[in-house]
Amino acid sequence: MGEPPLDPEPSASTSSATSAQNNFKHAVITIGNFDGVHIGHQALFYEVIERAHGMDGTSIAITFEPHPLRVLKKSASPPLITMFEQKVELIERSGIDALISIPFTLEFAAISARSFVEDFLVRKIGMRAIVVGEDYAFGKNREGDIGLLNSLAPGLGFEVIVTGMIRTLQGTLERISSTAIRELVQAGDMQQACRMLGRHFQIRGTVVAGRDRGGKLLGFPTANLKWEDELCPRTGIYAVTVESEGHLFQGVANIGYSPTFDDRQFTVEVHILDFKESIYGHRIRVNFIKRIRDEIKFSSLAALRDQIAEDTETARRLLADNSVAGRV
Repeated sequence: MGEPPLDPEPSASTSSATSAQNNFKHAVITIGNFDGVHIGHQALFYEVIERAHGMDGTSIAITFEPHPLRVLKKSASPPLITMFEQKVELIERSGIDALISIPFTLEFAAISARSFVEDFLVRKIGMRAIVVGEDYAFGKNREGDIGLLNSLAPGLGFEVIVTGMIRTLQGTLERISSTAIRELVQAGDMQQACRMLGRHFQIRGTVVAGRDRGGKLLGFPTANLKWEDELCPRTGIYAVTVESEGHLFQGVANIGYSPTFDDRQFTVEVHILDFKESIYGHRIRVNFIKRIRDEIKFSSLAALRDQIAEDTETARRLLADNSVAGRV
């Protein structure tokens, strides 16, 4: 049997819906899942943008939706650092001209890397250069490695640009990976995760009615989030910032099971500092700055109330420290 037709339809771009039906002018591309859009991805985008500018071309990022592991290895699929909506926003923020999202299916996975390069990247997109990392591989059986790209480049008229490891924002040379970031977030190490992401780890959710405890019982009203993300930080108390309706607020978040009340229900609750407005039904974004402590089962509501007051003051101090909270 022949290979399936190569006609993936893009589903998103950095502005609206980009169509890949026509060649882009002097397309310089990079391809990946870009989960987290971390500083390694950002370095690729920067190189793509610079190369495209140098040839008066178009900078393009190509990604897949859903994540290929969701299709190929469902049981081994890791939680996403960034859901698709956030990934698109972050790539747009990088300055890339166009984002093409290819629906990933078993049929698409069966396409050979050679056909993908020849029929889609070169003939359909108009690729003139591709920017990849040192260990990059794509396509069926990961056969689309740098060796294959280099072998195809002269005949198809494109350049292969290989980038090395990058320096983190602190100046150290190391490999940045989505796997490492997941591990840091799950361990509650938000400062190290921030170092690799180039921003604070963020979750998003809709504010819903809670169990009516924060304000009435404890004197600290909370915004209770309906969970919408996949990657869950380690349970505990965190200093956070909250984005709502275009404004940025400081806060303290509890993510976990509220052991003092012993109802074993997972919740994400955020006490927004110096804030009294009703935001039920609003979608907010919570940036995790630093973990303050573990969840603890207290012997009384009074003891819990005192600890929340202490946590609030700790959060204020942390969020006032630019070295901790400066990258939102």
